[in-house]
Amino acid sequence: MKHTFVSTHKQTVGPIYMDCNATAPMEPAVRDAVIHWLTDEIGNAGSRTHEYGSRAKRAVQHAREQIAAVIGVTADEVLFTSGATESDNLAIFGLAAHGESARRRHIISTAIEHKAVLEPLEALAARGFEITLVKPKQDGEVSANAIHSALRPDTLLVSVMHVNNETGVCQPLAQIAEVLSDHDAYFHVDAAQGFGKDLASLANPRIDLISISAHKIYGPVGVGALITKRRGFRKPPLVPLCHGGGQERGLRPGTLPVPLIVGLGLAAELAAQNSKQRALRCSEMKTAALAALQPLGIELHGNSGATLPHVINFSVPGIDAEALMVALKDLIAISNGSACTSQSYKPSHVLSAMGLSDRTVAGAVRVSWCHMTPDIDWNVIAQRIESMR
Repeated sequence: MKHTFVSTHKQTVGPIYMDCNATAPMEPAVRDAVIHWLTDEIGNAGSRTHEYGSRAKRAVQHAREQIAAVIGVTADEVLFTSGATESDNLAIFGLAAHGESARRRHIISTAIEHKAVLEPLEALAARGFEITLVKPKQDGEVSANAIHSALRPDTLLVSVMHVNNETGVCQPLAQIAEVLSDHDAYFHVDAAQGFGKDLASLANPRIDLISISAHKIYGPVGVGALITKRRGFRKPPLVPLCHGGGQERGLRPGTLPVPLIVGLGLAAELAAQNSKQRALRCSEMKTAALAALQPLGIELHGNSGATLPHVINFSVPGIDAEALMVALKDLIAISNGSACTSQSYKPSHVLSAMGLSDRTVAGAVRVSWCHMTPDIDWNVIAQRIESMR
């Protein structure tokens, strides 16, 4: 029986937004909660002398519990940040002092990570750390065996993303965790694209640090979290990036943005509650998209069996990505890579690392949607592309 879903997202006049991997629309219930805490509540969660502050503190604690419940951790293992980029930086730079004192200056990551991981690693390399970047297979998946081969006794950290932001390919976190079962290296996962969507992977107890961002799971922009799991009774030996105030266990000082935190907490809870329904809606859209586009001879990038259902990355032989986006701009709003690198276009480091040809990389576009995306006539999209030949 065909699944039906009534979107509560109101599409504005213009092309249909299909760049949800860059930032997604906010759930109406989350928007209402954020507005309530912006307009009807005042308190600072650090204020202890009045009820306004107490209500804010309780709201923040509830959000911690909502986020923790998604992956089965405790609320005190949730540390609020401005987003996954800050969380990545805190996880990587925060371990550096421990690595230096313990003479463990080797870090393993992958060549397909977000710049929020790759650029901090470049900075640590300038400080004397040795960085090993494992390349993916041509299908966009990193091999756990390749991680195992790169491990050394002095490896401090292994940082592997959960879901690639350009291809949507889920990385084999369980297999990598197994590889690390007898090694002391800390395991960090940038889960900006997969948290609240692929639920089981992040619950693995071997993962030490998880970065998340609200605006990828239909929450507000400007807030995220770093999950810092205990290993036994010890949390990862992080040091803060900045100082002043002592909030968030001294690791991330500053007044907590209560409205944004409330929004992140509710978005996380709704993501877990509705993950199956959302995935089914997205899968139906993907099936329709591929049915219309594959007769054009498109080249899909990424292991189709390991890709989340809300994104496709493809090239049309003979058509440049920029030309394709311009031709479709009145129908759909799409991208040709990560939003964080789109201001000065360079060929996708992700697709290049997968070993794709320069021609293929130059023609690649990413189309990403969500459960709130309105229905689309993909045949119209296909006809427009066909007319460009």
